[in-house]
Amino acid sequence: MYIPKIYTHENPEEILEFIKEHSFCTLINQTNGKLCATHIPLLLEKDEDKTILHGHISKLNTQSVGFEQNDIVLVLFMGAHSYISPSWYDHENVPTWNYLAAHVYGKITILTETQAIESLRKMMNYYEAKTNSAIRFENLSAKTKQEAQGVIAFKIDIEEIQAVKKLSQNRDDKNYNHIITKLEQSENANSQIIAKEMIKSRKL
Repeated sequence: MYIPKIYTHENPEEILEFIKEHSFCTLINQTNGKLCATHIPLLLEKDEDKTILHGHISKLNTQSVGFEQNDIVLVLFMGAHSYISPSWYDHENVPTWNYLAAHVYGKITILTETQAIESLRKMMNYYEAKTNSAIRFENLSAKTKQEAQGVIAFKIDIEEIQAVKKLSQNRDDKNYNHIITKLEQSENANSQIIAKEMIKSRKL
């Protein structure tokens, strides 16, 4: 990913937290000479001394064929984003877009049936814990658990993470603050999140 130095996000802990928070992502690989993508949640966790992602796709999804052809994958995590109007500056300039994103490169490995069940258990319990009426994987009926046979579970050993935090860092305080004001006035939730990130980034 092309990232100008000023917008490079280099805080490892913040980046991993960002990935956890925006875990519904885009998994990309090459299958039969064609780029393929699937939109799925992935769960980030530590595995001994490595950081991994794990998840699953349907066995009917032909993207899995590419996992065996080439085990290198790219995962895109996208956070909040917002249009920045040139009318918000005290000088003539061009429009732009503020956003947060992370690209993860890694090697994918298909899990065994036993490993797949454990992966599904972790993922379901993790997301269920965030709901008001959590249902644990362990409490599902045997019939419901059998549906796990319809998925291909995998883990991705992370080899590289590239992260960007483009928040108008190239603007002086006057214009920076005016951008924040305009974003805060927007009814768009993404714009308001970007405003908060800008305040946090420059510690205003």
